[in-house]
Amino acid sequence: MPELTDTLETIKSLIDTKNIRELRAITDDMNDADIADTLEQLEPEARIILFRALSRDVAAEVFAHLIPDTKEALVSQLTAPELGRIVDELFLDDAADLVEELPADVVKRILESASPETRKGINQLLKYQEDSAGSIMTTEYISLRPDMNVEESFRHIREVGTDKETLYTCYVTDPKGALIGVVTVRTMLLSQYADKIADIMTDTNLITVNTNDDREKVTELFQKYDFMAIPVVDSQNHLVGIVTVDDAMEVLEEESTEDFHKMAAMLPMDEPYLSMSIGELAKKRVIWLMVLMISATFSGAILTHYQAVFAAFPALIASIPMLMDTGGNAGSQSSTLVIRGIAVGELKLRDALSVLVKELRVSLMVGGGLALVNFAYKYAMSGDILLSVIVGISLFGTVIFAQTVGGMLPLLAKALGFDPALMASPIVTTIVDAGSLTLYFAVASRVMAI
Repeated sequence: MPELTDTLETIKSLIDTKNIRELRAITDDMNDADIADTLEQLEPEARIILFRALSRDVAAEVFAHLIPDTKEALVSQLTAPELGRIVDELFLDDAADLVEELPADVVKRILESASPETRKGINQLLKYQEDSAGSIMTTEYISLRPDMNVEESFRHIREVGTDKETLYTCYVTDPKGALIGVVTVRTMLLSQYADKIADIMTDTNLITVNTNDDREKVTELFQKYDFMAIPVVDSQNHLVGIVTVDDAMEVLEEESTEDFHKMAAMLPMDEPYLSMSIGELAKKRVIWLMVLMISATFSGAILTHYQAVFAAFPALIASIPMLMDTGGNAGSQSSTLVIRGIAVGELKLRDALSVLVKELRVSLMVGGGLALVNFAYKYAMSGDILLSVIVGISLFGTVIFAQTVGGMLPLLAKALGFDPALMASPIVTTIVDAGSLTLYFAVASRVMAI
């Protein structure tokens, strides 16, 4: 983007001349994410000058957008009071994420610089399991009492709202902290000042999540109900926090990235590509490649078993790559659609029979079309009707097998408690390769009566 490029050059020039007033004036008109992108492109010496020029609240927002390596570098450059102000200004869920992603020595310095209240809040969030709703919630929400009237509620919101992550939805709790209802600012604005919160709040069909619920369940609720925030309760229905839509979107991005890695036969990566060492990248890849390499030896064993068949009819060998590639591609198409359907909540385990029937019907149509085209092509090229029949029948059966396996394996993984993304292209291709070879030579043996 030309505008951002021009801004970057202007900022570099102002840093060189130490013009802090102009730096702050420019950054006041910039989006926090754009400031973070600018910081990423600066040298460490220039980066700390720009960061110190930011106002406290802007600096905290920008800090939350930075990648872990840049955060770590800034932490090492900031003084303890500066670091304390930044950490205290962060929302608690962002501060907890910061503590989780940085090295232990850096974390120690952060916690030492933070206020006692911030340390207490961070430690409270860190006690929840990594993939739970409790780990991504924030405790900075607005709580109202049912006996308050609208005027008192607005006064309370003005007093405490500055440090809260969301103002639009307020949560009504009883004296023991149990969630009994929700009320929106819109509802309060349209009510009389004397109206009691208990009379205007929504107290039926409250959608909540438990602190120990999987965070994927939280994202599914956001997608289903279009919430801006979801309350998080403990086993006694005490309100302990909320998950906001921006945190849910971060989880969705992380889960999607993790699924992409698994679908490509890699262990999930927790850091940006360029931040990882060569050794770490190799380790993430080699394990699954080793597993797939060993499993692929089954294809070699099948070829060895059917030596007599292609020794009697060598022309069969030429069609093996086509069969294996078509089968792998067909299976990958089905598995990708089903994995995506599971991820967005379109498909459940109860839909397994429907998926099976649909994939069978689709594969009959697709396999039939491919088999006819291949039969015609093979016969035109070779003039061998026997070879054309064998390849055509094998291709038809391979597509049916591949699409059925590709459609059912992700659901089977889900039923067994595994991530459906594990049953993506590499796994499906390995299984289909073995199946297509077995089918191919079985058909050839029967047609040729070997």
